[in-house]
Amino acid sequence: MSSTLSVSTLEVRKDNWADTRINTQVLSQELNENEVLFKVDRQALTANNISYASGGDMLDYWGFFPTDDGWGRIPAMGWGVVIASAHPLIKVGERTWGFYPYSSHHKILAGNVSETSFSDLSAHRENHAPIYSQFDRSTGNPIYDVAREDQDSLLRGLFLTSWLVEDFIDVNNAFGSQSCLITSASSKTSIALAYCVKQRGKLRSVGITSAGNVAFCQSLDCYDAVVSYDQLAELNPTQPVVMVDMAGNAKVISELHHHFGEQMMYSCRIGATHYSKMGSPKDLPGAKPVFFFAPTHRETRSEALGMETFTKLMWSSFSGFREFCDRWMTVERSYGANAVTATYQSVLAGKVDPASGQIVSMWDD
Repeated sequence: MSSTLSVSTLEVRKDNWADTRINTQVLSQELNENEVLFKVDRQALTANNISYASGGDMLDYWGFFPTDDGWGRIPAMGWGVVIASAHPLIKVGERTWGFYPYSSHHKILAGNVSETSFSDLSAHRENHAPIYSQFDRSTGNPIYDVAREDQDSLLRGLFLTSWLVEDFIDVNNAFGSQSCLITSASSKTSIALAYCVKQRGKLRSVGITSAGNVAFCQSLDCYDAVVSYDQLAELNPTQPVVMVDMAGNAKVISELHHHFGEQMMYSCRIGATHYSKMGSPKDLPGAKPVFFFAPTHRETRSEALGMETFTKLMWSSFSGFREFCDRWMTVERSYGANAVTATYQSVLAGKVDPASGQIVSMWDD
């Protein structure tokens, strides 16, 4: 067996995400102590990944898999298989879920090994939230189902973010509001949030989306109301609201803040599905927009509830959401470097059917 591997990785320009390349490098298969080498199997490619690019500098998502010369590697959730291990507690053949680059292979320095997970302890990961460097073992997942691996890649990470922001709003008594405005309502992160709001049953959820996606969002039956971006003026401005922005569209954020004024009780940004219209609106009436950093609230709530209780609640809710998604989501797979690039460009341009879930692999089928 050759002592080296040819590794292919999708990279994007940090200042122009539409500019891409497939970077090919040689990787040694000789491992130092506690190093683990993965074959990256399949990964999700959604608007959530575009959000990682939007927060690449501010939240150091580019630092997950560092490069140079202005190119970046977007983190992606998916499944890998251990093909070589120099850690005594990690065996060849293990399947793990976590963050990988869009690549054919990935090498880490493993540590913090438990029955359910292990982590990348490489020096460049030291400043990141622990959840981002964690790899979950399939054998330690209480609801693992091999037939749902793609669904997990597409939904688990974004669901946890939405579950946490909904929990944060509830912990704060909804900031005295009656409705939750959710932009980019056709995105899977927004759908997950609407699902969580409906399960809680305390707030009215209002989905905001493009005119072409209104019917789709209405068909999901998780929004109490759905309006298009050109219908914002029709919303009742006298009722207190919270807003969770998934789009990153400065114009829409500004319109909603000025429409509701001081009735905008809480305004947070999670994603950026409309990357070409992003901005930083300033001097807005009502609550000032803030960025919701899910790992911070995850740590706070797991300490408050106890990790066992927190984990049970999360898995139970996610299990229900997976079944909810069985009604409307279709998984589409794309194989090979060219297909990964093409799928990425489609997601970036917002040209993917919201009812589809894109799974990609650098490996040919």
